[in-house]
Amino acid sequence: MVRTTPPRPLDIAAIIPELREHSTTASRLHPRSGAPTVADSSVGGPLLWPADEAWPVCDDAGAHEPYNLSTPAAVRRRREILATANGREPLAGGEFLTVDERVELAAADDLDLDDLIEDPIPLVPVAQLYRRDVPDYAGPDGTDVLQVLWCPVDHSDRHYSPRVFLYWRDSSAVGPVLEAPPEPAVVSDMYLPVACVVHPEQVREYQYADLLPDDLRERLHEWRNDEESRPDYQSDLSLAPGWKVGGYANWSLTDPYPMDCVVCGAAMTLTFTAASTDWNGMRCSWRPSEDDSNASADTVGVQIGRGYSLYTFRCPESFEHPPATAMQ
Repeated sequence: MVRTTPPRPLDIAAIIPELREHSTTASRLHPRSGAPTVADSSVGGPLLWPADEAWPVCDDAGAHEPYNLSTPAAVRRRREILATANGREPLAGGEFLTVDERVELAAADDLDLDDLIEDPIPLVPVAQLYRRDVPDYAGPDGTDVLQVLWCPVDHSDRHYSPRVFLYWRDSSAVGPVLEAPPEPAVVSDMYLPVACVVHPEQVREYQYADLLPDDLRERLHEWRNDEESRPDYQSDLSLAPGWKVGGYANWSLTDPYPMDCVVCGAAMTLTFTAASTDWNGMRCSWRPSEDDSNASADTVGVQIGRGYSLYTFRCPESFEHPPATAMQ
């Protein structure tokens, strides 16, 4: 099923035409639980990974932090238990979980896993995006697939978020595919995505207000103050929430700060966004028209910080330069 963002409450560029010079497109991914294959674009799905290429690990043990640690099996089992509980009639006494379920979840919470973050940690697939599916795909010439992986524990040097790795490939040159990638022995329970199919949709975005020229920012401020009931530029008119490729970052948590390449110093470009929800639960104007009003905005089972997004930037000078991330 396609996913369609409802029209914005109004066309802000029709009111302030100069904003068109500070706009770009983004591809909202709209991930939904499914059974993707290596031939599909996906979030949290299997990757088209060459059998003769070593699966990457994060050996940055000194930066690994022991927060919300679990195992992949325990995370998946918790999801099963909660899904079962949500789908049945309330238990006697109004209990949500059975005694056995509570015991099982408590045992998982008591696992002592801190020592495991001292070892190299196999990366976790976060997204696989084929050029054919994603209008805003941007990769090196000769590639047609972007693979996003991350180290699934908090990193002290990444503002306590996962460390992200980007790989671009020519799918026709992969050959035999790795069938059973190694799974990490330990993960944060917030960083193991549910396997999802994606429904890419291209939308137009306008730059974060504080990064606009002063005169445009002032005109926006005056326009909003003229009538307080008008839609909010940041939340309703300019920046799409959720998992996406391209577009602009929302800097509302910290205010903007430079994202410059550590190799060459170039100002970096937003490439990929992982999000805690597909739309803001308090700003439902971004909820796709095809989704029921009771649908959960948490479609992937990932939580960034206290419900934020993790923006991944790339260097415009070289795809070989390492990416950078910002949690907002």
